[in-house]
Amino acid sequence: MKELGIGIGWRPEIADAVEALDGVEWVEVVAENLCDDHLPGSLERLRARGVTVVPHGVSLGLGGAERPDAGRLAALARKAELLGAPLVTEHIAFVRAGGPLTASPLLEAGHLLPVPRTRDALDVLCENVRIAQDALPVPLALENIAALVSWPGEELTEGRFLAELVERTGVRLLVDVANLHTNRVNRGEDPAEALSELPVEAIAYVHVAGGLERDGVWHDTHAHPVARPVLDILADLASRTSPPGVLLERDDLFPAREELAAELDAIRTTVTTARRRPLLIGAGARVSGGAMPVRVPRTVPAQRSATPRDVAHGTAAGTADAARQRLGLAQAALLSALVAGTPAPEGFDVRRLGVQSRALAAKRADVVAKVAPELPEILGDGYRPAFLAYARSRPMTDGYRHDALDFVEGLLVAGRPEDPAAHRALTAWWRERAGIRPPGPVARLAHRVRTALGKG
Repeated sequence: MKELGIGIGWRPEIADAVEALDGVEWVEVVAENLCDDHLPGSLERLRARGVTVVPHGVSLGLGGAERPDAGRLAALARKAELLGAPLVTEHIAFVRAGGPLTASPLLEAGHLLPVPRTRDALDVLCENVRIAQDALPVPLALENIAALVSWPGEELTEGRFLAELVERTGVRLLVDVANLHTNRVNRGEDPAEALSELPVEAIAYVHVAGGLERDGVWHDTHAHPVARPVLDILADLASRTSPPGVLLERDDLFPAREELAAELDAIRTTVTTARRRPLLIGAGARVSGGAMPVRVPRTVPAQRSATPRDVAHGTAAGTADAARQRLGLAQAALLSALVAGTPAPEGFDVRRLGVQSRALAAKRADVVAKVAPELPEILGDGYRPAFLAYARSRPMTDGYRHDALDFVEGLLVAGRPEDPAAHRALTAWWRERAGIRPPGPVARLAHRVRTALGKG
């Protein structure tokens, strides 16, 4: 695996700071934020200096019940080639559910949601990963995610789930130590146990990020400083293996360049210091004194075709449709409870589902404000409460730009905002982007009928 070193997530808001930071050996960029035929000037300059750029996808939904979308895979492949990237990364998550597989409306989460650690889910994930590997020009690595909710009836620990995924597909791992900390607080899972079960030689690189605890729940915000417990998990991991790369993620509330530099220094020091510690041998045992033992790593298979073992798992000729349907129905029920207000599926913590539901709506509001910054400008302090009220009754069925249009249409249909100047500005915004006349009386009636019939 290519040695990457210490890196930082490239974001447009901190592009100048990233270029000016000392010791940044590579950067990661959200793939969906890139065009596939040209790069921002900042990334071009970084590449010209020899800085490696890795595309990080967020929308494939490889843990979902449907097979990966060919168009999304092709777009990710083009961006990897444009960047000259040594690998691409994605998440072990589902991001949408419903549709033809479950004969229910297709819903978008707008966020990464956890897959159940079951045999059905693992079989589906393995086939989806293999489809993605065949479509991509470079190796694929997958990230463990943070979660607020736990699935009932799980059959595998996170470590075993990831280990079997690697064994069956040869996929690499992107280990997010901040997510391990999040799952410790929110789901009571031991990061050390997860690390002890991981095939550490499969690690492509590591994510480090900040968050905060509120009312007993850890929120993986990527908008706050890295907490000490996250660095402790990084130290534990670095004492077990030498990760090829470690990257700081920051997605909001961007600090000054000096603060970013200090966090990168803390990460670098943590890794360097941990590598001098006694190595782990087995789950939790350490060697102290005398010469260090030589660890013989297990062989990590390259990305490959199916083997007889895969056949035994039922994934060589395609995962059974029944497994996909079972997983699809379970994921659709969970997502519907989170974004459409339907009853919580049996076995879930209802209070925790409420926390997750509110977090999803808040993220929708934040992202829509970024993709359509004119809306908070026009609506002022009324933007956020209006959007959250909209989100409670209107699940997202497409991307965020479509979500912004639907939100504004709903306001205009309701005769809002009441301020004439704001109403004119919002009407002009909607007309320019929707490409049709603003909603009048007939359109309002049609909208109400669609909503009443559940087609809105």
